[in-house]
Amino acid sequence: MRWKGNRRSDNIDDRRGRRAVRSSGTRSSMVPLIMQLTRSRGGWMVIVIAAGFMLFTGTDLKSLLGLMGSESPSSTNVPVEQSAQEAQTVDFMATVLADTEDTWSMLLAKGPTSYVEPKLVLYRDSTRSACGLGQSAMGPFYCPGDKKIYLDLSFFEELSRRYGAPGDFAQAYVLAHEVGHHVQMLLGISERNHVARQRASEVEANRLSVRQELQADCFAGLWANHADRARQILETGDVEEALAAATAIGDDTLQRQAQGRVTPDSFTHGSAEQRLRWFTMGLEQGSLSSCDTFNADRL
Repeated sequence: MRWKGNRRSDNIDDRRGRRAVRSSGTRSSMVPLIMQLTRSRGGWMVIVIAAGFMLFTGTDLKSLLGLMGSESPSSTNVPVEQSAQEAQTVDFMATVLADTEDTWSMLLAKGPTSYVEPKLVLYRDSTRSACGLGQSAMGPFYCPGDKKIYLDLSFFEELSRRYGAPGDFAQAYVLAHEVGHHVQMLLGISERNHVARQRASEVEANRLSVRQELQADCFAGLWANHADRARQILETGDVEEALAAATAIGDDTLQRQAQGRVTPDSFTHGSAEQRLRWFTMGLEQGSLSSCDTFNADRL
């Protein structure tokens, strides 16, 4: 991806020198559960599935983890040490974020709402958010409560090593997907879907979650389309990197790796095929209307 020399965003909240710590008080039931799972045979499979389902999501972490209200995390400062590779990744993320800012500001300029730039929080291990305690095992996530994207850069090592999806454009896709969730929040899509899910059965709520995630994939492709037309950012192999990442984090791929079987009714993000299709849809069509997953007959 061609990115060096382009504008870097100032909307970076670098917390890599801060670690969230727990104060005394009632412990969340999720914490000892995770500890128990890691000690039990096959428990790692459950954690892989849970982490995979939470990748690239705007889900309310407060409801998932039960951490808010029972504890009051504080933070402690530690010196920031980073390799040359990590420093370059930070520059890359700041540049991609700036590119999404330029693209979405243009796309929403004539719409019902103007673009409000989100913050990108970089952290290590764990950090506080308005959605609860964010932890690196969850993968990247968007919190609508504070309009921030949370990212532990170690996720990219996992994306490359464990999921076989290396490359800078795969990383750009990850960030662009989370920005897509921010756009959904600005357009009121997230809130409408949240209300609909509250009224639906578990299976139907999962299907609505899939539609929201696939739309964020489409929005990532939409960003790539307009950014390339305006700034010629794409190089040979970039699209393939993004497609490999989309395939790697499909619900069916993660379930098959973790438990050896696939249960479609439990999908919350979409299959590998679906994620590929909707990212490609945004990339090729380049219009907001092409990303209407909620009214699509076929996902």
